[in-house]
Amino acid sequence: MEDPATLANRASYKNKKLNKLLQKYKQRNQLQHALIQLSELANTVAELTQLYPAIHEILKQHLPSNSFYVVLQNQYTQSLELSYFVDEKDGISVPIQESHHFSEGITGFTFRKGETVHIDKHDMARLSTEEQFKLLGTPAEHWLGVPIKQNQQIIGVMVTQSYDVSLAYNEHQVNLLEFISLYLGTAIERVKKRELLESEVKMRTRAVMQSNEALNKEIENRKRALDRQQILFKISELATQFTDIDDVYKQVHRIIRSIIFADNLYIALYDKDSNWLSFPYCIDEVGDYCPRPFASGYSELVISTERSQLINSARSQQLIHQGVVIRIDDDSQKPASSWMGAPLKTANGVIGLIACQAYDGQYEFTHEDLELISFISNQIASVLQTHLANQALKQSHQQLEQRVADKTKALQQSNLHLQMQIEERKKVEKQLYHDAHHDPLTGLPNRSLFLTQLEKTLNKYQRHPDYNFSVLFIDLDKFKDINDELGHQAGDQFLIWVSKAFSECIRDHDLLARLAGDEFVVLLDHLSDKQQAEDVAKRIIKVMQQPFVIKGQTVYSGASIGITYSNKRYQHIDEIIRDADAAMYYAKNAGKGRYEFYHPLLTAGSASNKADTEQHNLSSLSTHFRSTDVVDFSNNKVQLQLLEIFGDHPILGSTSFEVLKKFTAEKSELIDLEFALLRKALVLSETHQQELLFSCATVLLENDNFSHLCHLLKQHSHNVCLLFSEEELRFVSNTQLQNLETLTQMEFVVGLTDFSKDRCDLSLISKIDFSYLLLSSTFSKRVLQQPCYEVQLQGVLAVTKIRQCKVIAKGPAILNFRTLLENHGLQLFFGKQVNYDKKNLGNTLLERSSRPLSL
Repeated sequence: MEDPATLANRASYKNKKLNKLLQKYKQRNQLQHALIQLSELANTVAELTQLYPAIHEILKQHLPSNSFYVVLQNQYTQSLELSYFVDEKDGISVPIQESHHFSEGITGFTFRKGETVHIDKHDMARLSTEEQFKLLGTPAEHWLGVPIKQNQQIIGVMVTQSYDVSLAYNEHQVNLLEFISLYLGTAIERVKKRELLESEVKMRTRAVMQSNEALNKEIENRKRALDRQQILFKISELATQFTDIDDVYKQVHRIIRSIIFADNLYIALYDKDSNWLSFPYCIDEVGDYCPRPFASGYSELVISTERSQLINSARSQQLIHQGVVIRIDDDSQKPASSWMGAPLKTANGVIGLIACQAYDGQYEFTHEDLELISFISNQIASVLQTHLANQALKQSHQQLEQRVADKTKALQQSNLHLQMQIEERKKVEKQLYHDAHHDPLTGLPNRSLFLTQLEKTLNKYQRHPDYNFSVLFIDLDKFKDINDELGHQAGDQFLIWVSKAFSECIRDHDLLARLAGDEFVVLLDHLSDKQQAEDVAKRIIKVMQQPFVIKGQTVYSGASIGITYSNKRYQHIDEIIRDADAAMYYAKNAGKGRYEFYHPLLTAGSASNKADTEQHNLSSLSTHFRSTDVVDFSNNKVQLQLLEIFGDHPILGSTSFEVLKKFTAEKSELIDLEFALLRKALVLSETHQQELLFSCATVLLENDNFSHLCHLLKQHSHNVCLLFSEEELRFVSNTQLQNLETLTQMEFVVGLTDFSKDRCDLSLISKIDFSYLLLSSTFSKRVLQQPCYEVQLQGVLAVTKIRQCKVIAKGPAILNFRTLLENHGLQLFFGKQVNYDKKNLGNTLLERSSRPLSL
């Protein structure tokens, strides 16, 4: 155990060391606080006169500095000049009055030495005796001077001194003052720059204000010039628009009243030959002016001096006193309190004057008013002289004056209608542009505008293939009958109604145009798939099924629509219009009131020779089969297969007969083709263990074909399910529906394909015992994308469950959505696709050994 004395000494040593550290930290804290204050001053103080007192207050907090001053070197005279001075003994007058006070004293000594000088009174006397400097002013007990540096160059000295012997400066205080001096140079420079900046801002502000004043004056001058120009325009019209001199006087009064006070105005004319004044125009609240001999009134003063006159009450009395103006005592004539007149000067001299006057101090005319009326009088004098000459000429030459009047009237009408013609021309140009790009009857865009927009859309598609578009070519059904039965006026009304109905079937940015007659086209842009174009076509067909009533008669029409969809093979807009037109004619020939997408087969048979026609004969095409597995994902097993037959078409290549059958020329050819395809499917089903789904046309359900269908089915096994399209079954006869029901009663398996493509008709499922129901790909997508279709799906599943009908999800890439559809209760989906070899058609789907089949 250590000795207590040793422990005490060690503790005492640590306490001393801690006290020193504490003192050191206090000093650094004071120094940091002082520097922060100085930095804030440099950022906030706007003038040096405010900076130095603030620095003095900071120093008072940390050292005795009641006597403090700052001296800076003048960069031009190189002499030391006082910037701030506070002293307990000497007033400010002492350092200012003494010549070279700072350069010769201890301040100059510190400046030249460039180092801190900390001396007391005895050292000061000794150095003075050594002629280092002169003692100036009251000697201080303690003197501390620190040079002020800026960019390593001394620019001045900061001094604090104490007259009290007990108040000396310690080392920490000296260090504090030295640190402050290091930053003082920078602070002084920043404040000086701020002062200079503010000075420049003030100077530039003053210059901007002067520029604004000059600009305002210029604006006022230009306004005044513009007003005078407008007056000139109005006066120039007087020479052409008015033939009657009385109208000219009225217009002159109207012009003058628009710029100055002119409630009381008269125009006087002077006849030199008779020396008389006449007053052809006078509007005055006191009375009228009658012709009189030339005398000594205000009017005569203007005419005789040929100068404009401004007369108020004081000048009136002066003129009367001088005898220039002689007033006749007339109680009926009230004197004006303010009067001004301007002479009407022409090349022949003064012909009269224009005068304005006010009574009872109602208005006091100014020199600006006089300047304006003088300006006007100079302009209208020639106009009045012209009209006066015309009037005199009219009196002496009636016939010549009549001819001049006719031409003046024509010119007047031309001027009056000029503005109207300009406005009418603008309307005509606008209407011409509209007429050039729009149909005059319906107001829709015409062929020119449509083709222009179609070309832009095609160019955009060629640059950005993801932006698909579609063109719908629409031809109205039975329009000729409407024209023939009700007349062309009724036909026009019908076209107007159709254009409005079509406009409601498309989006705002789609384009509807009328090509000619009853042909319309629609350009759909920004499409993601063909279904969107198909939806628009369905809406148009639906709206055209509505009756149209005119002249008390109800007419029914329809729309046959051909659709083309964007394709890379399109290089010109004529190709698009041609294909859409071909699809429209096919839809019209197929029964009207329907739509068809363009297919290359529509134009494939356009060749005239027999060889080209025969190569499109479907019965001569070689065929091959393609099957698609229907998988139950609850056990991941193949339950059955969808069978499709493809033909090797010389133009289209390998194409499904579901597409090719649309282009059969006659119904008999379609029936033969259907039975031939069915026989191939039945032959294949005999060698296949799994059940096959095979699509058939409803034409096989007609009475003429039904018996042959039943006979064909009885000859083969029942391992095949005949699929019929919901869209076709919607338009079949009752006999065909009864024959379909007979097939189910004969225990043949039938199914419904493409269900809910257009609408969800549950009545068809409830009437006939279908074994399978294939949802359309359109409906499957809508179920996944739009929640409202989930309700329809639940209804379908409920009915099919009661009828013991299996539902299969059909559509491209449907496996991507398998999990989502399973959540809705679906288990059967299309899976892997199997192709038969075109050269070897085997007895089963896996064996490929038999020769190619042909129909």
